[in-house]
Amino acid sequence: MLKELEQEAETTRKFFGRIKQEDFQWQPHEKNMTLQKLSSHIAGLPIFVDVIINSDQLDFANNNLERQVAETPQDLNKILDGAMQKATTALLSVRNEDDLLKTWTLKRGDTIIAAMSKYEAIRRMTLSHLIHHRSQLGVYLRLMNIAVPGTYGPSADEKLF
Repeated sequence: MLKELEQEAETTRKFFGRIKQEDFQWQPHEKNMTLQKLSSHIAGLPIFVDVIINSDQLDFANNNLERQVAETPQDLNKILDGAMQKATTALLSVRNEDDLLKTWTLKRGDTIIAAMSKYEAIRRMTLSHLIHHRSQLGVYLRLMNIAVPGTYGPSADEKLF
C-alpha cells in the first residue's frame, strides 16, 4: 500500500502544479467546493492512513482532526508532504497483516457510518477517496481550460508519444 500511496501522491502533485492562485476561488457550481477547498482536501487525505492505523474509530461528532487549507498553490504540496510523512510512518509501524484486519469504525455520535477492517478503511477512506476527488479536480481543470495531466496513462492533453 505504501508504494501505491506514493504513486498516487506523485500523480496528485502533477495536478497541483496546474493550479494558479487567481483560480483558487473558482467553482463550477454553487454546490461544488471551490478549487482551493477541493485541492486542500485532496492534499490532506493521506493523513487518514495515520488516523486509521493508530485508532479504532473516527467520530465526526467528537474529533480533533485539523483540516489544513492551503493559502497558495505551493501550500498544497506542503500539506500533501506532511500528510504523506505521517501516512508513511504509520504504514511502516504495522507489525503484521493481523494489525490491518482489526475493525475500524467511522461514525457520527451513535450513528455508525461504516465498520470495516483497517485495510479496507485505508483503501476506501484514503486511496479511493483521493482518486475520486483528484478526478473531480481533473474536471475542474478541464472546465477552466487548463491542461489535464495524464494519470494512469496519457490524457487528451499529454500524449505518451
